[in-house]
Amino acid sequence: MKKALATISLALLASAALPAAAQTSQKLTAGKASEYGLVYSLPITALDLYIEAELEEEHPGEFYNYARRHLGIDNAVRNDRLSATVKSVTIVPRGIPDRNEQWLAQFKNGTSAYMTLSPENVPLAINAEADYTTVLPDIPKARPATPSPLEGDAARQAVTQDMARSSSSSKKAELAAQRIFELRETRSDILSGQADNPPADGKAMQLVLDNLAAQEAALTAMFAGVRTERTVVEKVTFVPDTNEVKGRVVARLSAVDGIVDADNLAGAPITVDVRILEPGELPVTEKGEPKTFPKGGVAYCIPGTAEVSVSYGGRIIASQEVSLAQLGVVFGLNPAIFTDKKEPYSLVFDPATGAAVKLEPVR
Repeated sequence: MKKALATISLALLASAALPAAAQTSQKLTAGKASEYGLVYSLPITALDLYIEAELEEEHPGEFYNYARRHLGIDNAVRNDRLSATVKSVTIVPRGIPDRNEQWLAQFKNGTSAYMTLSPENVPLAINAEADYTTVLPDIPKARPATPSPLEGDAARQAVTQDMARSSSSSKKAELAAQRIFELRETRSDILSGQADNPPADGKAMQLVLDNLAAQEAALTAMFAGVRTERTVVEKVTFVPDTNEVKGRVVARLSAVDGIVDADNLAGAPITVDVRILEPGELPVTEKGEPKTFPKGGVAYCIPGTAEVSVSYGGRIIASQEVSLAQLGVVFGLNPAIFTDKKEPYSLVFDPATGAAVKLEPVR
């Protein structure tokens, strides 16, 4: 086991006020059974990428060849088309245990110091309660496609008997256009109060108007075509290493299947760049020399920082500065400060990096 010991002053790191999902944590006391030692794993930082993609479909209507002649529509859909684009990416750092960074915190015999650990043995706090939290900003929700105007009862009501009996596409289109103008005239008569059989009240009028609008939309779609959009959201996890990254494919986007695996060549690549901004550094002495790693004690990480960018189609979708444990260094705290009889201290870790976030006397 590795051991570390030192005393340093720590500043409170400000964190964004974001909702967090609490999970079960475990509390371990440094007792006789454990020989007053507690084992834990410092984390490496993984990045959860919540990718929101928009998928669009276009399908021509039955009468697209007559759209301009009968309704003056110049941009009618003429061919089936599927397309996809990445709308947003949300980057969320998360700590996962580094099996190569297991540490032993050794406390004085006869004391009651304790640690709060995540389910994966990542340190959360010493002499303090702490929930294992995954900090989540507002993650977009998947949105299904809205129903096509050609679906539902109104579309069936819009087709007249003459349209259904006709075997000529040209004649059907002419009848459909006539029906659209009839529906518009009926709506105008109702709104102006000139209808022969007006609805009994406002609620009934609204129902009639909604039905007329739905029928008109269905008939118009037979000329203009149908365009539908839906969004999908998938989480992709990426674990940076200690090197800069350029154009790493982490997922792909298919107009048919949505967000797919990085090795699925049916989709266009979604890539990640990692640019190292500042590696973590050991604290220095008054002479400006790096402090040596203390003997025994409580280890924590001094993380480095990097700029992480996610791109699609040659465009940067999201860019964020993040702290990464794997770009940092490990240093230590004197375990005696946690068992001092007069003024014991508590320590809160950042579970995403293993950094020491807050060191203060136990209240």
